[in-house]
Amino acid sequence: MLRAIIIDDVENIRRKNIDMIRKLCPEVTIVAEAGDVASGIAAIKKHLPDLVFLDIELPDGSGFDVLQKLQPVFFNVIFITGFEDFAIRAFKFSAIDYLLKPLDPSELVAAVKKAIENNKKEMLELKYATLFANIERPKNLQKIILKTSDKIFSVNIQDIVHCTSDKNYTTFHFINAPKVLVSVTLKDYEMMLGQHGFFRVHQSHLINMSYFDHFIKANGGTIVMKDKTNVPLAIRKKEEFLQYLENMK
Repeated sequence: MLRAIIIDDVENIRRKNIDMIRKLCPEVTIVAEAGDVASGIAAIKKHLPDLVFLDIELPDGSGFDVLQKLQPVFFNVIFITGFEDFAIRAFKFSAIDYLLKPLDPSELVAAVKKAIENNKKEMLELKYATLFANIERPKNLQKIILKTSDKIFSVNIQDIVHCTSDKNYTTFHFINAPKVLVSVTLKDYEMMLGQHGFFRVHQSHLINMSYFDHFIKANGGTIVMKDKTNVPLAIRKKEEFLQYLENMK
């Protein structure tokens, strides 16, 4: 059984969400509720919950303020927000769960299930450290969480040279570190990393353009990375890729 607290400043929304949680998530017991940063911190310190449903926008600060004032954080958090803003990308990169208002029942159930499964202290510490880094650091210094079958890594995005796919798996290749295999599709990472200088050059290859070295035109085209890796360029991507290179000048 998970002991949970919900922090949201709009009382009618908070009541509605509590009713939904009680109805759909019998493994969760709501032990307290709060409407701002101060009362939320007080409730967490008093009840020591396993899980906190945390609104981002609060009258006296933000949900991030709650966590930063309670570090280290040893409970799971599911963020709740009414806006698809900058924080959403930070959540995705940090493997943090979030729900958009109004809550979708199936997404709520899935998020709670993940909270039950992912409650190891070491994993929580790493995820929140990565979240804070993504919020505080410049765009080009952001980190991403990579979860393998037996480990969880927090890596600097700029250390990724390229990614390769094999069906539903993606392998990350680094400049000075062993490769990492995760059970997430390359398409998912293309969507996450596209704004960070990554380009999908082939169905099976996503490259970090910071490590692009040169392009060989012969035999349809081959991309050579700075680590001497050769990456094929799909014919359908050639024109778009050459235009990308032109715009980099």
